[in-house]
Amino acid sequence: MKKLSCVFFGLAVLLSDVMCWVVGYRYSDMLWGIRYACYSAPAWTAWLTALPFLAGIALCAALGVYLRRKSR
Repeated sequence: MKKLSCVFFGLAVLLSDVMCWVVGYRYSDMLWGIRYACYSAPAWTAWLTALPFLAGIALCAALGVYLRRKSR
């Protein structure tokens, strides 16, 4: 169980890194689109792409904590 909890903690870290990359890319794309391609949505809407990642990170962290406590 302890190895599985480490896997879930690692997955949470990996998801946080991917989330930062995706949100940063979408935000810069929105800024470019607002300036040059006449996008009508505000740039903060790019932050909405972080919500599924945050849910996944919370789930992985919760499973990691649960499995770590169960292994004791």
